[in-house]
Amino acid sequence: QVQVAESGGGLVQPGGSLRLSCAASTNIRGTYVMAWYRQAPGKQRELVASILNSGPITNYADSVKGRFTISRDNAKNTVYLQMNSLKPEDTAVYYCKIQAFWGQGTQVTVSS
Repeated sequence: QVQVAESGGGLVQPGGSLRLSCAASTNIRGTYVMAWYRQAPGKQRELVASILNSGPITNYADSVKGRFTISRDNAKNTVYLQMNSLKPEDTAVYYCKIQAFWGQGTQVTVSS
């Protein structure tokens, strides 16, 4: 069973930055999507960004375009989410999904 674990969440002021990391416990074969989702209180989980493990194709939610960057390190089975110019509305639990495997989530709070 593949385990996925996120790290890097926390409290940050508006305009600040955070970098989330997500690592799979083992190498996964084949071509698959690595993605970040988020869920704010009272809202549905939404896709934030995604990237293929085998190529540079990325996808971003409109709300984060130009502020967030997804990247990966296949040698480390890891996907990252660099979040800049954070806004209070970015506050949520951020979840990582590598292929079909979900992490437990990490809290990101943007507040002054």
